[in-house]
Amino acid sequence: MGFLDLFVVAMVPVLKVLLITLVGLFLALDRIDLLGSTARPYLNNLIFYVFSPALVSSQLAGTITLQSLASLWFMPVNILLTFIIGSVLAWILIKITRTPPHLQGLVIGCCSAGNLGNLLLIIVPAVCNESNSPFGDSTVCSSYGMAYASLSMAVGAIYIWSYVYIIMRIYADNSAENTKNVSTADSESYTEALLPSSEKSSCHDHSVHAELPETMSEGKKVTFMERTFWNFKKFAANTNLKKVFAPATIAAMFGFVIGTISPIRKVIIGDSAPLRVLESSASLLGQASIPCMALIMGSNLLKGLRRSEISVSVIAGIVVVRNFFLPLIGIGIVKAAHHFGLVGSDSLYQFILLLQYALPPAMAIGVMAQLFKAGESECSVIMLWCYVLAAFSLTLWSTFYMWLLG
Repeated sequence: MGFLDLFVVAMVPVLKVLLITLVGLFLALDRIDLLGSTARPYLNNLIFYVFSPALVSSQLAGTITLQSLASLWFMPVNILLTFIIGSVLAWILIKITRTPPHLQGLVIGCCSAGNLGNLLLIIVPAVCNESNSPFGDSTVCSSYGMAYASLSMAVGAIYIWSYVYIIMRIYADNSAENTKNVSTADSESYTEALLPSSEKSSCHDHSVHAELPETMSEGKKVTFMERTFWNFKKFAANTNLKKVFAPATIAAMFGFVIGTISPIRKVIIGDSAPLRVLESSASLLGQASIPCMALIMGSNLLKGLRRSEISVSVIAGIVVVRNFFLPLIGIGIVKAAHHFGLVGSDSLYQFILLLQYALPPAMAIGVMAQLFKAGESECSVIMLWCYVLAAFSLTLWSTFYMWLLG
C-alpha cells in the first residue's frame, strides 16, 4: 500500500468525525439553536444513560468469549498501559504548564484515553480491503481485524467509563469545592471574628474529636485493624456508588457475563439465538453514541471559539503526548511483549496494539466534560486540534508500523 493510499485510509475516519463536529457547531449557532445550552444537557444524558451503555454491552457481549480472553489477553493489558502511561505524562505536563486546577482532570483524560473504538473500526477494514494490503487475504484480515477492533472498543470503554470517569469526577468535585470555599471565605472570617476565642477552641476540638475513632477519643490505643475498619467505614459513608459506577461500566459487566457464560451467550448472541433481538436492539441503540458524541463536541466548540481559558502550551503538550511520546513508548512495549512471548507473530494483531498508542483522544471525554460542567469549551478546542493533526500523524505512524512489522 502506497503512502498516498494509506494517507486516504487514515484521513477518512478522522474527516468523518470533523464533519459531524462541524454539523454540531452549526446546530449550536444562535440563529439555529438546536444544540444550544438548553438542548445539550438532554442529548448528553441520552449518551450517558442510553447510547454508551448499549454500545459497550453489545460490543462486549459479541466479541468477548473465554477463548478470546485466553488468546487476546494482552490487549486489555496493553490498553491499560496506554491509560497509565498517558496519565503519568499528563501529570508531568500539568506540572510544566501549571494547568489551572479545574482543567487538570480534562488534561489527564485527553492524554490517557484514546479513541479506541470507531477509528479502529474504520481504519482496520479499510487497510485489509486494499489490494496490496500487507496483512494477507482481505476476507481473513477483515474478519480478524473487526474482532480485534471490537474488543479494543469494548475494553477501552470499560477503562474510559471507570478509570477516566472517576478521575475527571474527582477533579471536577475538588474544583467546585475549592470555588465554593473561596466564595465563602470572607463570610467565614467575619463569623470567626465575632466568636469568643474559647468558643472557637471548643468548636475546633469538637470537630477534631468527631473525626477520630471512638477508642482514640477515650484515650485508648487504637489497633491497626480498628483504624482500618474505621477508615473503611468513613470511605463507604462518603462514597456515592452511583458516581463511581457509570452506566457504561455496569453495562460492561452485563456484556462480560453474557459473552463469557456459554448458555447465556447461546440464547442472546448469534443469528440463530432465540433472543437475538435483544443484542441487535442494543447494537442499534449503541450506533447512535458515536455521531452524538461528535455533535456534542461541535456544539461545545462554539463556546470555545468565543472564549477559552486553556493556554496554547497545554494544547501543544497534549498533542505532543498523544502524537509523539505515546506512540514511541508503545513501540517499545509491543516489541518487548513480542520478544518475551506475550504476543504472537500475528502482524495484524501487533499493528492494532501499536495503533492503540497513536490515536487521538476519546470523544467520551467531551461527554464527561459536559456532564461535570468542567472545561466543556476547552475540551472542544483540544479535540479540534488533536483530530485535525491526527489525519497526518495517524498516516505517518501507520506507515511506520507497517514497515516495522514487515
